Amino acid sequence: MSTPCPRSWVSTAIQIIEADFNRSSDTHLLRVPLPAVPGVELYLKDESTHPSGSLKHRLARSLFLYGLCNGWIGPETTIIEASSGSTAVSEAYFARMLGLRFIAVMPRSTSAEKIAQIAFYGGESHFVDSPAEMYAESARLAEELGGHYMDQFTYAERATDWRGNNNIAESIFSQMSHEEHPVPSWIVVGAGTGGTSATLGRYIRYRRLPTKLCLADPEASVFHRHLADRAVCNVSGAPSVIEGIGRPRFEPSFVPELIDRAFAVPDAASIAAARVLSRRIGRSCGGSTGTNLWAVAQIIGEMVQNGEQGSVVTLLCDSGERYRSTHFDDAWLKSRGIDIAPAEQVMERFFETGVLSAA
Repeated sequence: MSTPCPRSWVSTAIQIIEADFNRSSDTHLLRVPLPAVPGVELYLKDESTHPSGSLKHRLARSLFLYGLCNGWIGPETTIIEASSGSTAVSEAYFARMLGLRFIAVMPRSTSAEKIAQIAFYGGESHFVDSPAEMYAESARLAEELGGHYMDQFTYAERATDWRGNNNIAESIFSQMSHEEHPVPSWIVVGAGTGGTSATLGRYIRYRRLPTKLCLADPEASVFHRHLADRAVCNVSGAPSVIEGIGRPRFEPSFVPELIDRAFAVPDAASIAAARVLSRRIGRSCGGSTGTNLWAVAQIIGEMVQNGEQGSVVTLLCDSGERYRSTHFDDAWLKSRGIDIAPAEQVMERFFETGVLSAA
């Protein structure tokens, strides 16, 4: 903004956000039964229980506080964000809380359920044909409207205090403290902005913990390719249908040096795993959670093969209710030529045997 934000309004805005945080309890850490693999324990950090329904609630809160404290957001600022949906839902939640106009720049393929949730919180949806178009269009809108482009893909890794302050890493390790294997052998996460993986990786190092960090990445994403070859910073071709993780370009917030291992997961495997897990735990899970689980299954299979014991933690990122018209709709899958039946059988066998066999 060209003029300083009123300090009194900024102070009140921060108080409103902090009060909302104080009203919200921490998210649950769920233990997933694995009777076939005694000695290895699997936990899900259930981020779907945040007020705005996903892991991105933490990021949205941090981005608003970052923007407020930097003087970028004032009482008349229009908030604009490039998003595949979940971050936009969460930012719309906070924008309404502060009485600010919010515009989400999203691909046309974003699920109808997410679009409806953005509207529920008073946000507006502005569509582009390709995910690669979101960045420039968001910046253009911010310039045109005199607003603030939140730019989660740049600021995610720096907006959150990775040393603690109740971030997701501190929460996981605190909740694990009374378990049989309190320090996880592995934490498995996906990456959209890279903010969550950066927070976890930095915290692990800061606390001098032996936990390793695994990236679960859609096959169509650039991140796993960049980890294999730092010269690869963009990919072309059809994007993944798994919303919220995986990107066609290397994002500024992704810190590859913090990743110990990566698995590329086909979309069919992600959706199949999400469906199987939803049935197993009686709680609906989105496709990005399925991506995480497919990588987890490979990690646990290797632990069993090597005679290792320990715990593995991953994230339940959001509810499958947001994908009733896409990932949980058989007709939608058929229209896109996605056959999840073989991968569903493989994931069911994993829960029965502790081994992820080839589909």
